[in-house]
Amino acid sequence: MNFNINALHNWYRSLLQNPKYRWWAIVASVVYLVSPIDLIPDFLPFAGLIDDTLIISLLVSEVAQIAKAKLQSKSTRSTVDKNDSVGQVIDIQPIQ
Repeated sequence: MNFNINALHNWYRSLLQNPKYRWWAIVASVVYLVSPIDLIPDFLPFAGLIDDTLIISLLVSEVAQIAKAKLQSKSTRSTVDKNDSVGQVIDIQPIQ
């Protein structure tokens, strides 16, 4: 069996970027972090913290990227909305 860390990372990223499964992945990550059952037991010095650190760093970086993308899309929508109403010329014809 060939273990590929990039495939695991890509799977986790795609899971977090999918709005349908995003909250499930976040909750599962937090449960894994607080759970005493880990891939590498936490009672081993340094080695026990490797898997927890990896999960935390992936979770924080992906959630930060998602939040950044949402904020950017929200700010571009608000500037487009503001620009739509600025500089419009209304042609008023007198009633005859």
